[in-house]
Formats: sequence, C-alpha cells, structure tokens
Amino acid sequence: MAYKDASREAHFPAIERRYGEKMAYWFKVMAKLSDAKYAEQIAHLRENFGFSQAHANALVMHSRGSKSAKRFETQTAFNKSVTSEQARTIRAIFKVIINKYPQAELVIAWNQPMLRINGQYVFGASASSKRILISPWSANVIADFAPRMSDLVVLKKTIGIPNDWKVDSKLILSLVKARLAEVK
Repeated sequence: MAYKDASREAHFPAIERRYGEKMAYWFKVMAKLSDAKYAEQIAHLRENFGFSQAHANALVMHSRGSKSAKRFETQTAFNKSVTSEQARTIRAIFKVIINKYPQAELVIAWNQPMLRINGQYVFGASASSKRILISPWSANVIADFAPRMSDLVVLKKTIGIPNDWKVDSKLILSLVKARLAEVK
C-alpha cells in the first residue's frame, strides 16, 4: 500500500490490523531490541512476526526517532544535501528535459528529484559521494541505450555519471523519449 502521508505513524493502523496487536505492544518489542542494529531489528520483526519490509521499516525507524520518511520538500532542499557540483549537474540535466517537455512536473519522490509527465515518472536523479545516478525509470530503456553509454557506469536500473558530467543533451532526451514511448 502506498502512503501519501510520509509520517511513520501513517503505517500504524495497518500494522495493528495486520499483526493483531496495539502499537503499545510493538513499542515494547522495539524497546527490547533497542541495542540491536537496524538490520537485526528488521529481521526480527520479519522472521518472528511476519512483518512486511515497509511495516518493519516504519516501526524500526520510528523507534529510532525518525518520525517521517520525507526529508526534502523541494529540489532546492535536495540540492543542499549534495555537493554544489552534483547540484549543478542535476539542475542542468533537468533543465534540458524541461526545455523540451515543459509539461514535465518536478517532484520529490523517495527523497530524490523526479520528473513526471502525464502522471508517469520519466526521469530521476540521486547522488552518492562518488557519482550521480540517473534513471529513465525503465530497465529496458537503459538496456537499449547501453551501447551508447560505454563511458558511463550502466547498471540494470540506473546510470552512473561523473559529478562534473558535461550533460549529453541528445542522450538525455533520447532516454526520456524512449521512456515516454513505453508509457503511452
């Protein structure tokens, strides 16, 4: 189930219904696991109580003090979390797409900037310390274009680009065009 409310508490009614105990019970379970690592806490809930990953994550993260999964409201806020070089590159990529597709809507989803056209995700970006990851939201599109991207880090669902990448407008627009053809 997708939750529009990014708060961890949004999962609590479903957790109570699905696993048959009030949240007070689950908070006591988590108190006993307070010294365990994140992965151990998740595994405990999944293995011993049949929790889904989403419900386990909501409970564990709430217990660790994270009240919301939402970290960024805007691309500007996201840009403050990455290096200035990465922010410049990501802005340049999105500018290329928005200039060609002015109907594209910039949203923050999964705490990363994404572009949607007609309600469909068509492009997204994220960043790690070593590179920027971009994606046209399609493993098929990435596979089709892999030969054109031999100088990049091509994975199944993402494409790694250097932080200071000189934006290849033709490649970016071709990826978006192929993604749009898929969702029509």
